[in-house]
Amino acid sequence: MPSGKTHDAITVVLSIPATVITYATAGRPVAAATVGAAFLFGGLMFGPDLDTSSRQYSRWWIFRTLWFPYRHFFKHRSRFSHGLVFGALFRVIYFLGVATILAYVAALAWNGIAGDDTPDTADFARAWSTVGAVTRNYLGESFLMFAFLGLWLGAASHTLTDIAGTFIKTGRREKFF
Repeated sequence: MPSGKTHDAITVVLSIPATVITYATAGRPVAAATVGAAFLFGGLMFGPDLDTSSRQYSRWWIFRTLWFPYRHFFKHRSRFSHGLVFGALFRVIYFLGVATILAYVAALAWNGIAGDDTPDTADFARAWSTVGAVTRNYLGESFLMFAFLGLWLGAASHTLTDIAGTFIKTGRREKFF
């Protein structure tokens, strides 16, 4: 497996062609910038090594406690953490779920202090709906698709680099190439 520095360098270098290719195919600067930024975030902060004590995990600083359950739920290098299909998808679902729970707990605490009514799930559904509407209005209908594409590509570059490193270190280069 390549080192954290190697993964970071590969992420930064590959984000450039990902951005250029997106602009060439979509023809929209917002789409290209979204894929490029999400690629960097996906590779540097949101990658498969969040299930270990890694550079990605430590970059979350005080927010790394958000990833504590994820670290203990998923085995390192499983298809659910390093998998090309499921890895990024599970991290996005996990992160949105944790963010929603934390927002709900914060709203409960705020309303308890302020003496307001307790929010229910319909309130949170409306809040997420509003976030979606604002995102579509200002960033375009396909923003979330381009953001997920960038996150997925950034994480995939990490996984594919791990696979290549394993084949090279084990002497099975001819099977990889």
